[in-house]
Amino acid sequence: MADKTIKKVVLAYSGGLDTSVILRWLQDAYNCEVVTFTADLGQGEELEPARKKAEMMGVKEIFIDDLREEFVRDFVFPMFRANALYEGLYLLGTSIARPLISKRQIEIAEQVGADAVAHGATGKGNDQVRFELAYYALKPDIKVIAPWREWDLNSRTKLIDYAEKNQIPIAKDKRGEAPFSVDANLLHISAEGKVLEDPWEEAPDYVYSRTVDPEKAPDKPTYIEVEFEKGDAVAIDGVTLSPAELLTKLNELGGKNGIGRLDLVENRYVGMKSRGIYETPGGTILLAAHRGIESITLDRGQAHLKDELMPRYAELIYNGYWFSPEREMIQAAIDASQKYVSGTVRLKLYKGSVDVVGRKSPFSLYSAAHVTFEEDTVYDQRDAQGFIKLNALRLRLAKNARG
Repeated sequence: MADKTIKKVVLAYSGGLDTSVILRWLQDAYNCEVVTFTADLGQGEELEPARKKAEMMGVKEIFIDDLREEFVRDFVFPMFRANALYEGLYLLGTSIARPLISKRQIEIAEQVGADAVAHGATGKGNDQVRFELAYYALKPDIKVIAPWREWDLNSRTKLIDYAEKNQIPIAKDKRGEAPFSVDANLLHISAEGKVLEDPWEEAPDYVYSRTVDPEKAPDKPTYIEVEFEKGDAVAIDGVTLSPAELLTKLNELGGKNGIGRLDLVENRYVGMKSRGIYETPGGTILLAAHRGIESITLDRGQAHLKDELMPRYAELIYNGYWFSPEREMIQAAIDASQKYVSGTVRLKLYKGSVDVVGRKSPFSLYSAAHVTFEEDTVYDQRDAQGFIKLNALRLRLAKNARG
């Protein structure tokens, strides 16, 4: 039953079929004022139509915010300092966008005096968890409306019927059965559902939109240099760029070289497995580059501890705990490790692959004098005998005691 005490709701609004239906449904079911919020995270779509659609549906307060720089600077870059990969493969493109959307939504709710916030995530997925954990972490007493868990519009046909009955404009390409569901931002684009639901079937080529087929990528490799300061990328080929500009440039370079495609069956937080097709061209290059500069600037203990913390950190982001004390605690440790992660990495981009082929830093721990195969004056090879014997002591004792 609708909570009749709710007078004003801030809705995360894209202007698409689902959130347009949600907008009208909120007005009808809750008899409340709806404020719309549309975030520009670099999804590559024109957002003004969302404003016009909201105005047409009687919305008086409409927020369309360009959050691209904040997204990359305060969310993507901190995550990449950790080299975060969920289940060893997924660069968390959808997951990392949700805390920023939620943060801004709560800010708007406080600004306009709203009683509640609403989102368009279904009751089957991860996003409902991510949005709501963030809402409650930032404003513990906020009321949350999740229409997919309340209404009976549980099919595309019912959504379209509702839209037509309420004179909500529907794009022509939305009337038929959608071949798959898409989420996009500056870090990635993902596709799930429908034609992709059988994990045995190869994804059709038309699913991919940000990357060329690696087999059709240029036959000549592209070489680039990425410069880092304290763990964050700041320049490409000597040109200093803002965080969003830099990721946009890496997307362009990666896309035309067929880099960043991933076909993944992942474990959702709610318990089921799902299959997704991800394209993260710039992020794939950035991860390789960051690991490249860390390879010469991080101490072995730091590097190995980071790799131990990373799966836990990635899982926290995937599950929606960006604003949790434990994520902030791990982030503090990761950020401390980045003090000397500065320098330049040279990368080779070629037909879907990205390889580190050079790295240099004023803080490099790499010592050619120590590692050379030629004669040196800095390392006494006889020292290794005692090192090995001491490390073997427990193994020898165990063998003698137990046979």
